[in-house]
Amino acid sequence: MADRRPEKSCEQACESLKQQDYEVAVKHCTEALLSLSQYPPAHLPEACQAEIDRIKIETLLYRIASFLQLKKYGQADEDCRHVLGEGLAKGDGSFRAVLCCMHLKGKLQIVSNVLSKSLMGESLNGMVTKDLTRLKTLLAETEVIM
Repeated sequence: MADRRPEKSCEQACESLKQQDYEVAVKHCTEALLSLSQYPPAHLPEACQAEIDRIKIETLLYRIASFLQLKKYGQADEDCRHVLGEGLAKGDGSFRAVLCCMHLKGKLQIVSNVLSKSLMGESLNGMVTKDLTRLKTLLAETEVIM
């Protein structure tokens, strides 16, 4: 029986990205996000909600990288807007904390590399470029700070 915990799916997505198996990474990310959607935020302790938020951000970043590798730019941009909107809207520093944690674990570089490659090598429409550039800037700032 497969382990259906969101954290496990997120880790599997990261491994799939490392192995350049982008379709599988998208599958694992989607499973994690579906599993996370079953937890109503109003009924969870703050620490639990923070962990769910961390897994969600990390999973969305992996899915963005996978979509970019698969040249599914519309889907990558949708997830990018989701990450930026939810992550920065809170204003409590939790989004940057997740990025710092990913950097310390060596997980941020793979996402950052894919973003750089896509922004340099692909002709993207203006909105996709704007969102991805904003995300890439946040990732680069995190890497410099650390």
